[in-house]
Amino acid sequence: MDETATRQVRTYDDFDSVLDFTAYDAVPDDWLIGITDVVDSTAAIRRGAYQDVNVAGVSVIAAIGNILGNYDFPFTFSGDGAAFAVPDSERVAATRALTQVVASAQSDFGLLLRGGLIPVSDIRANGHDVRIARYAASARATYSMFAGGGLKWAEAELKSGHYAIVPDAATPRPDLTGLSCEWTPIPNRNGTILSLLVEPLDNTAGDVFAALARRILAVFAVDPRRGHPLPETVPALKDGDRRVAAEEWLSIASNSDFRKYDDLLRLTLDCSQAQADAVEELLRDAAARGQVRYGAHRQTHALMTCLVPSTDPAAHRHFLDGMDGGYARAADMLKAGRHR
Repeated sequence: MDETATRQVRTYDDFDSVLDFTAYDAVPDDWLIGITDVVDSTAAIRRGAYQDVNVAGVSVIAAIGNILGNYDFPFTFSGDGAAFAVPDSERVAATRALTQVVASAQSDFGLLLRGGLIPVSDIRANGHDVRIARYAASARATYSMFAGGGLKWAEAELKSGHYAIVPDAATPRPDLTGLSCEWTPIPNRNGTILSLLVEPLDNTAGDVFAALARRILAVFAVDPRRGHPLPETVPALKDGDRRVAAEEWLSIASNSDFRKYDDLLRLTLDCSQAQADAVEELLRDAAARGQVRYGAHRQTHALMTCLVPSTDPAAHRHFLDGMDGGYARAADMLKAGRHR
């Protein structure tokens, strides 16, 4: 894989920096955007399949990373799906990974997973962009942030039946080495686990949205951990006989993605009900001014899905969502405009 473009992308260790859209660098025109999305994930979550939805959502990241032999490509997890960017030279690998995970979601979980591959040039030809920045959550875990509206447009196109990749009966299983869900649901400590999505409207200036996002984050800054949903002490594992050292757990917690931006601000937070109320009040006002759409969902526990690359176990990543639908339920509210 030609990593020249991703090496040139700027990296920030302060999340505040990636709220400034001038911090992002353009993805090359000849790259491809891969998208996955679980169809009717809300219904699957209602029947208790929330962990299956998360694993299916993350799976394409694991599959393509194992094909390429690294996780240097830009990617993001959205709860019931994922997005990634690769150069056109990796089209075969990306198609293979997408085809395999679409097939395995159906055979393993009974989930219908959409998967598609969209040229960045098509996204730009339709008036949108794909720009990326890197946020270093820790010294070993860096996550890609996406701006420009391109992911949102690409997902809408996929849901409309365009660019879809369809497996056949002979599609082999994906290599999901390193993908696991070892932890029991993690209870809140402060009152609730808040899944929050905030999307700037097309006419909202970047500095206006950044100021709003910083006001939102400031609500949680009174907590020394800024709403981080993972505790400082080791939570329960599904395998009760396994033990995790305190130092290993602190590394796991610091390598998690509880804050991100992928055409919308996406947060999984442990906070008080009063903090959640205060943020929703801010967002109701911003929505009334025509600046944003938003979705918020409260639940008792967080979920964590883990990816530990066999080539570099120290560079493990941990994807967070809410147990009771999390981002998928918040997205339903955002789309419907149901703002209390």
